[in-house]
Order: sequence, then C-alpha cells, then structure tokens
Amino acid sequence: MNRFLLPLTIFGIMVGFLAVGLTLNPREIPSPLVGKAAPIFSLPQLHDQDKVFSPDDMKGQVWLLNFWASWCSGCRTEHPVLMDLAKSGAAPIYGVDYKDQRGEALAWLDQWGNPYPIVAVDAAGKVGIDYGVYGVPETYVIDKQGVIRYKQIGPLDDETVEKKILPLVKELQAK
Repeated sequence: MNRFLLPLTIFGIMVGFLAVGLTLNPREIPSPLVGKAAPIFSLPQLHDQDKVFSPDDMKGQVWLLNFWASWCSGCRTEHPVLMDLAKSGAAPIYGVDYKDQRGEALAWLDQWGNPYPIVAVDAAGKVGIDYGVYGVPETYVIDKQGVIRYKQIGPLDDETVEKKILPLVKELQAK
C-alpha cells in the first residue's frame, strides 16, 4: 500500500499543475519589462528615413508602442482596433515596423490606414529583442516617466482596449 502512495501523490501534484495551467491565458505571458524603464533606441522613421524616433521623444506623455509588420496576419486583425483607438485620441500610438520591407510597409499603411503619428523601422529586429518581442503584433503602454506599464502579446481587440488599455491610460495620465 505504501509503495503506491508516493507515485499517487506525485500524480496528484502533476494534475494540480495541469489544472492551474489550463486556466491561464496564453496571451498574458508575464514580461520582466513591466514596471521597468522602456529600452531606449533610436530608429529611422518609415516615412522620412532622415529622421529618427526614440522613446526619449515621448517623455512626459502616456503612449502606446505597437510592433507590427505588413506580413503579419494578426496585425491585420488588430488594425481596425488601432484605427479606432487612434481616432479616440486617448493616447498616441507609435509604431515599430518589425523585420519588414519598407515598400511593403508603406503600401500596407496606404491600403489599411495609418493610426501612427510616427512609424520607426526595426529592419533587423534588434529593438524587438530588447523589448522581448515574441512575435508581432505586440503593444506596450508606457507612462510619462518612460516605464512600461502593460504588455499585450498578440492582436488587440475591443474588449482588451476597453477593459485594460483605456483604464490604465486614464490612470497614468492622471498621475
């Protein structure tokens, strides 16, 4: 009887871990960057390659940073949500065109609309690595001091914007 007790206990613990794991949302992978300063970068802009964009330009504002690409099907899914969010004026959304071809990115924005005041180009994906990008799209909420307060992995949807992004943005703007 005792020889079955240890394997049965181990099996019970494993079932417990599996049950907890199945209740978790795979889109909510914790990021070690949340609560830390956003990585600094200086990237050329998509529309004017002679100009650069850096998070330092955004100090004193609450803003969103969205990594996207023309080849990304999830980006197409999320794009109408970004367009609505940009029209609302709740917070500026700055884009990072990730591992993409310039001409294709420009054509994509011409076709689907441009929610970004500025799009930076991360052709090699080095800035994406600094931000811990798993794959596009990914969106970050960054506060007035340049600290990442939220990370969304995968496409934004209306529910996430209404229940998470907008309340957080309002809270951070009030500080």
